[in-house]
Amino acid sequence: MKSWTFCLLLLAALLSLSACSKPKIYPLRWVYASNNLSDDSQVAELDSIVRVAAAHGLNGLYLSSGFDAIDLKQPEYFERLARIKSICDSLGMEIIPRCLDVGYNGGVLAHNKNLAEGLPVEETLFVVKKGEARVVADPPVGIVNGGFEKVVKKEIPGFTFGGPLDEIVFVDKTVVQEGKTALRFENFGGKEDNPGRLFMEIAVQPRRQYRLSLWVRTEGLDEANPFGSGRFRVEVLGGGERPLSYYDPRVRTTQDWKQVVVGFNSKTYNSVKISIGVWRGKTGRFWVDDLRMEEIGLVNVLRRNGTPLTVRGEKSGITYEEGKDYDPVADPELSFRFNHDGPQITIPAGSRIKESERLRVSYYHGMTVYQSQVTACMSEPEVYEIWRKDVQLIKQHLAPKKYFVSVDEVRAGGTCQACQDRHLTMGQILADCIRKQEAIIHEIDPQAEIVIWSDMLDPNHNARPREGNYYYLVDDSFTGSWENLSKDLIIACWSFRMRRESLDHFSSLGCRTLACGYYDEDSLANDSLWLEALDATPGAQGIMYTTWLDKYGLLGEFGDMVSSHQVPEKPGQKL
Repeated sequence: MKSWTFCLLLLAALLSLSACSKPKIYPLRWVYASNNLSDDSQVAELDSIVRVAAAHGLNGLYLSSGFDAIDLKQPEYFERLARIKSICDSLGMEIIPRCLDVGYNGGVLAHNKNLAEGLPVEETLFVVKKGEARVVADPPVGIVNGGFEKVVKKEIPGFTFGGPLDEIVFVDKTVVQEGKTALRFENFGGKEDNPGRLFMEIAVQPRRQYRLSLWVRTEGLDEANPFGSGRFRVEVLGGGERPLSYYDPRVRTTQDWKQVVVGFNSKTYNSVKISIGVWRGKTGRFWVDDLRMEEIGLVNVLRRNGTPLTVRGEKSGITYEEGKDYDPVADPELSFRFNHDGPQITIPAGSRIKESERLRVSYYHGMTVYQSQVTACMSEPEVYEIWRKDVQLIKQHLAPKKYFVSVDEVRAGGTCQACQDRHLTMGQILADCIRKQEAIIHEIDPQAEIVIWSDMLDPNHNARPREGNYYYLVDDSFTGSWENLSKDLIIACWSFRMRRESLDHFSSLGCRTLACGYYDEDSLANDSLWLEALDATPGAQGIMYTTWLDKYGLLGEFGDMVSSHQVPEKPGQKL
């Protein structure tokens, strides 16, 4: 009996020693893919990616496939999704769905565009004529000499440049869009003091909508950085300091005349400084002609409870009733761009509004950042209702162990009445939103784990204190968004430059971390440094191959490196 006991104890000790001596690797070894499953070729693309990933030791697919609008999908989508799930199951690849986006809200807005965050416009003048009220600039606004026809002693009245005419800026009488003159810009490469831009300052009324238009022609400009803005830009600064528009016109490197239209909200400013030209340009040339600026009204007007519309008589002070004194107002286009006019206000028979009456109209509007980013309002209950339906369908069709809540680069928020009435900071609004997202997921899928991007919860990154250096269209900072953050969250840290600070921050909060490596570089050098940082971080769980340009050429090499990397022992580390 004693000998049998001794043998069993010896066997247990040997097994324990074997388990302890087995090299440990990070448990989360993922690849990111974005694919809308619109046809069978999309399934084939994902099939290829996950097979390479699995063959080289990766075990998770972070999948972006329109899950925030999954309730709007057709049957063919679900059939393809089932095929992807079957492929991943057969390869031992876990699917981690991207969902509950905050920042890039195309899925939510596909349900209702009016859920976009709104910027306030106050007291725009509309005048009634023949049963319709249309916007009238108050005070008048415009660009003097916008066609550059007037040139006085090698100066162009109304505009300034980085240097004298005929150095980088030339008056062109041959290549024009309208009139007899255009401006040509060339020889700007490497000249930081005179980089190829024109400037003007224009008086505006605070909290109004304006539209700037111009024509541009290009020849041989540098290619745009895929992660940045185009080389040619139109910048509008409030008071000469705060960007009021982030729209990127993305003109081609060589193209004939094209009209560029930029809209902005003047916020609290009485004047704006406009810059037009190239940023970090080295080669080529471009022409500019026919600059115009106008006050506009009701463009991209939002209609929801948190973005009220008010129509008031200027003299009478009467607040008129929608549906009685004027017909319901909506922007039928609501594209969040400014290349269309807003609706007029139609006055029905029997209205208290009189012919020629001057009306003051206040409302909220949405707008894009760069090409297409529009953020939904985190204070609107309908957003959470949409998310709840989406999570239910995700669980039904994927039954995932983890959900990736995509809170990232929240570039608008806190400006509509729904947000203002809460009397919270942006950090508090975002933190409350994340708590509600967690509650939705755990209500539907109690055992699920949640992964979330790092930047909006990191005081070293996009949640840092700003003191006037505003984060895009947000009038506040996200400071404090990480306070009382759930320790059950896995934080996906994506800034390579501040990787050490980010990992330390979330580790100190008791959260587990995931590194987001690769980022379309030419080599895996940065990923080696990510692994080095993870090795020094308590609670680090792994790393993801993250590509935004669908570049998977280094995926196999990445998988080999990560799956063979031995994790050193760390106090309190659980893998």
